[in-house]
Amino acid sequence: MSTSKRFAPKLSIKKGDKVIVIAGSNKGETGEVKQVFPKENRAIVEGLNLVKKHTKATQDNPGGINDIEAPLHISNLMIVDPKTGKPTRIGRKLVEGKLVRYSKKSGEIIK
Repeated sequence: MSTSKRFAPKLSIKKGDKVIVIAGSNKGETGEVKQVFPKENRAIVEGLNLVKKHTKATQDNPGGINDIEAPLHISNLMIVDPKTGKPTRIGRKLVEGKLVRYSKKSGEIIK
């Protein structure tokens, strides 16, 4: 057996990015990334992939059925180009000694 540890891959999607879903039941919908899980290659997108969560009633909380956002696999997400508003791939380049992400479609730097 191997004793090496698995490292989280370098992701092109970060918290706060505007993304579009390219596959699955939410295909074509856009939203902002709320949280990223690099080890699982998943991200939570605001308002997308809603699932029902049943909560039991307590003294403080009346029970019920709530909608929560479930994580989506990052292979089903693409970043929206800030210039054109269409899905784009991401590249990395050095600008003034710093590595920045840029849109492959328009060349626009993504913050």
